[in-house]
Formats: sequence, structure tokens, C-alpha cells
Amino acid sequence: MLLDATACYTALRARDSRFDGCFFVGVSSTGIYCRPVCRARTPKEENCSFYASAAAAEAAGFRPCRRCRPELAPGLARVDAETRLARLAAQRMESDGLSDTTIAEMADSLGATDRHLRRVFAGEYGVSPVAWLQTQRLLAARRLLTETAMPIMQVAMNTGFGSVRRLNALFRTRYGSTPTDLRKRGGACHDPAAPITLLLGYRPPFAWETLLKFLGERAIPGVESVDASRYRRTVAITYKGVAHRGWIAVSHRPERHVVAVTLSSSLFPVINQVLARVRFLFDLNCTPEDIAEKLATMEIGGARVFEPGLRLPGCFDPFEMATRAILGQQITVRAARTLAMRIAVHLGDRVQTPFKELTLTFPTVERICSLECPIEDLLGPLGVIGTRARSIGALAEAMRQGVIRLEPGAEPAREMAHMAALPGFGPWTVHYLAMRALGWPDAFPHMDYGVKKALMGLTSKEILALAQGWSPWRSYATLSLWSHLA
Repeated sequence: MLLDATACYTALRARDSRFDGCFFVGVSSTGIYCRPVCRARTPKEENCSFYASAAAAEAAGFRPCRRCRPELAPGLARVDAETRLARLAAQRMESDGLSDTTIAEMADSLGATDRHLRRVFAGEYGVSPVAWLQTQRLLAARRLLTETAMPIMQVAMNTGFGSVRRLNALFRTRYGSTPTDLRKRGGACHDPAAPITLLLGYRPPFAWETLLKFLGERAIPGVESVDASRYRRTVAITYKGVAHRGWIAVSHRPERHVVAVTLSSSLFPVINQVLARVRFLFDLNCTPEDIAEKLATMEIGGARVFEPGLRLPGCFDPFEMATRAILGQQITVRAARTLAMRIAVHLGDRVQTPFKELTLTFPTVERICSLECPIEDLLGPLGVIGTRARSIGALAEAMRQGVIRLEPGAEPAREMAHMAALPGFGPWTVHYLAMRALGWPDAFPHMDYGVKKALMGLTSKEILALAQGWSPWRSYATLSLWSHLA
């Protein structure tokens, strides 16, 4: 998806993992080709040539790098299948809240043998799945012990250890101390029914107000709420067949370069999933200096339009956000919010929160797929036209079957192609979902009304040519145009 030499070199310098597998770089001074995430010293731009595949790089006479191992990049046939398996296993262990599921059981659920999974996982991460899982559990436990007063027993259960004895044993082995030793530094008492607050760091600067404004304009009434300083929403996550419902509130603490995430006690069993989704929603893994280096000179009518610290708004619930995007086709943002609210009222679930404006959870993929009558018959009376309703139903079914994966780490080219094949999914919808559901930094909906209005006087061809100079950060450039227009 990235063949422009200037854009590729910018992505290479950033070493952003989102570009891994999208292109390869051949270095004439060494005769080696690498992945864009290679940790070797960045070569000079004049020594670099870029290729869409490893095969093309080898056909040009380059040999693979032994350090980054291009054969492990996403998108490479049999080897890629092994890498995908390892990464999917890591994602499963992390997103499942670091549960007690055995490695053998997880391998079986992924369609692989225990031995094969262990082999490919060690090849990808350099450690066994058990060692990786233990480290993740210990780090999660340290966070809860340090940042909350949650009882140690509850910490052990919520981080997947199953017992305090197992948690103590690993703490002594790895850290030479016990959870109690770490907890003594706090000494606070904890009400098991009380919310807790955890901190997630980011690299400054952070354009918090701009991000909050974007989310506020698109917040679904009853499900989300945004004020001058805080983002709140209801949460519905199913884990091990059990639906966990609750609420979160996210605020900014700029003096410490963190966001504070407060969550209800009902979400403690899925705390790791919640934190991962918040990190993606607020683009906390962003490296703003790399983006600013490329976009700082963006101008419209002689005025600079790029804001330092701009973040790419992700999503907390991919299906919820995608549904709102489908509803927003060719209507105003406010009208789309109203339609999404009606769907939540009629098909979502009620939830108790301390905030009077938050009362609903948005319907899940499973809820939509379980409808007994045609979806247009249910959504039509709510004001949703038939084509939009069928698009929502088709997306839900594709996500349920795993045909489409709307999540960070998915291949943008593959997922965008699959989305484009769904009924009612035009280029604008595909690129918008690539931006927000996949976190793809180089999406560019050039046909968007706001983009055209901000670049008034330019034809579509001229807009695309201009945007090429913003690659590989065209998603951030799009946000800058929208912000400037507002």
C-alpha cells in the first residue's frame, strides 16, 4: 500500500509497527533488504529502494536481513501463517484478561497442536508461551498492587493467577519480594464494590482537547458522554460466556503525561481488555514527533493546520463505531448520532451507572445476528433506510464469522478489501473504518465532504496528489483538515 519512496522512508525512520509487512526496503550499500521495523541503524535515503514484497526485493538482488528476518513479516504465505498463529496466541492471552486457559487448550481453539504453537511462539517472541504469559500477568499484578488498594486475593484472580499462593511464588522468583511487600508502600483500604483508577502513559505532546471534541461530536447519547475534561461510556464485554457490563471514565493528567482510567468494579474481571481498548481509542502508542516531522508544514490558504500532539481517534467497540459510520453515510453527524441512539434504546441493554446520561450499552454483533426477522424490518421504523440496515447486518455477520477483523494489528489491505465487498460499503466508509477501527495511519478518504470543503478549489485528482506528500500519515492529515474546517 506504500510505494512512494518518500513516504516509505518516512515510515522506515518512524519504525512504526503498523507498516510492518506493507513494504520492504533494499539497502544498496549492504545488499540487504529489511522490514520497516528493523532496529538496525537507519540507512541513508539515497541508498534505499522500496518493494511491495520480499520476492520483489530478492528479484532486485537483495538478500534478507538476519536481524529483522523479513520472512516473519505479516503477509508471507506459510511462514506468515506461523507468525499469525504466534501473534494471535499472544493477543488471545492478553485480551482474555490473562486467564488460566492452558496452552494446550488455547492451541486447540486456534486449530494447532500444542507442540506447533510452542515452536512458532518461541520463534516469534524468543520465549515460551508460558514465560510470556507469566510476565504479562506479573506486570498486570504489579500495576494493580501499585496503583490501587484492591485486595491481593482479587488481584490474583483478576490477573489470571487463580490463587494468592501462585502469585506469591512467582513474585519471589522474579522480583525477590512478595505482593504484600509491594502493597505495604500504599496501605490504603479498598471497598471491593468501589471503582478504581489506573494510569496509562503516552508520549507528549497530546492534543487532548481536540481529541475530546472529536469524540464528543460523535458520542452516542445514552452510551457515551463527553464534557470539557472527561470521556465516559458504558461497557459490555463478554468473557468466558459471561457478559460484564459497567462504565468507565477517562480524564487527562498532563502534568504526569498520563490519562486516568476509572472503571466500575463490575469490570474488574475484564480489566485488561478495558485498558487495551482505552489505549487504542486514545492512540496512546502514537509517536507524535514522527508525525509532526512530516505534517508540521501542512498549510491551507497560507495558514498552518497541523496541531502538535494530534491523535488518531480509534474506537472502544469496533462494531458500535462501524454502525455509527454506516448510519452517517450522506447525513449529518448529529443525525447519525440520533439513529445510533435509537438502535441502542431498542436493541441494547440497560445498565446502571452513577451518571444519569449513561443508561445503555450498544447491541453486540451476536445480538444483531440473532434477530429473528430481517434487520430492515426492525431498523426501518427507527428511521434507518433499508440499504443501511442491510449493511449493518452484513457487517455483523462478517464479523461473527471472522471474515472481517476490525481490530488493531489486522492487515489493512486485506480488511479494506473485505469491507469493500460488503453491500453499501463505498470508499469513504472503508477508509473511515480503516482509520478508526484498524488504526491505519495512511488512510485517506479523499471523497469526504469535509476534506473537499477544506481543500476547496482542488479536483479529486489534485487532492490525491497533494495528499501524497502527507503519506504515510494521511489519516492524521485528514483529522487536521477536519479540525481546520471546524
